[in-house]
Amino acid sequence: MARILGVDIPRDKVMRVALRSLYGVGPKVAMEVLVKANINPELNSNELSEEEAGTIRKILEDDYTVEGDLRREVGLNIKRLKDMGCYRGIRHRKGLPVRGQRTSTNARTRKGPAKAIAGKKSVKSMK
Repeated sequence: MARILGVDIPRDKVMRVALRSLYGVGPKVAMEVLVKANINPELNSNELSEEEAGTIRKILEDDYTVEGDLRREVGLNIKRLKDMGCYRGIRHRKGLPVRGQRTSTNARTRKGPAKAIAGKKSVKSMK
């Protein structure tokens, strides 16, 4: 099993798919890296030699922001927004959707499981 940038590449997968297990590497970046390294994208990850793994590691370190550096950069960007107190920062702070989605319904991923509100069901008008 090859280890690239501190992450174990999954076994029995095609290299263009296996590289996507790295944070910040999607389909396009995976193909670009394999083309630069002159490695067949259809090669199985079990068949990857140490030399080829080293080439991939070198290309990713030099040309792309991935794994720890990318996580740190994203985290610092969010922290900057929170510290500024801008609209997006406030939304991050409150754990609400940041990009303009509706929140009256359908925001469960950001807001977490629904909480019951006492007295909400029986709304009787008092006359």
